[in-house]
Amino acid sequence: MGAQRYLLDTNICIYIAKGQPLAVRHRFEKQPLQTLAMSTITVGELRFGAEKSQFRDRALATLDQLVQMIRPSALPMAAAEHYGNIRAILQRQGLPIGNNDLWLAAHALAEDWTLVTNNTREFERVPGLRVENWALAD
Repeated sequence: MGAQRYLLDTNICIYIAKGQPLAVRHRFEKQPLQTLAMSTITVGELRFGAEKSQFRDRALATLDQLVQMIRPSALPMAAAEHYGNIRAILQRQGLPIGNNDLWLAAHALAEDWTLVTNNTREFERVPGLRVENWALAD
């Protein structure tokens, strides 16, 4: 079995780009880059944020740097199966989560990766999903 892999949620990518909070920066600096990925869903969310930014050009340049550093990963076909299962389970329980978050959870499950987020409350509802919050101080 290889090294643990991590799928970074949008909020963690933003923290990495800003270098804050320090807990995220320190964990990121210790982590081998080949163990990190961001979903194309996250890239899309970050692109949306950059496009509507008051400082669009700078935000797009920052996004480009982030994408060069952290490998984007396309959704595998298995994510669609996980998406359907998770959505049905959470809907039956009356505990839905946001659509993009649902896709990120499905992506992490399909790849058997740990999802890194500062939004653990929502993601902890997903059965079988490993979640870490690097924003919490060590």
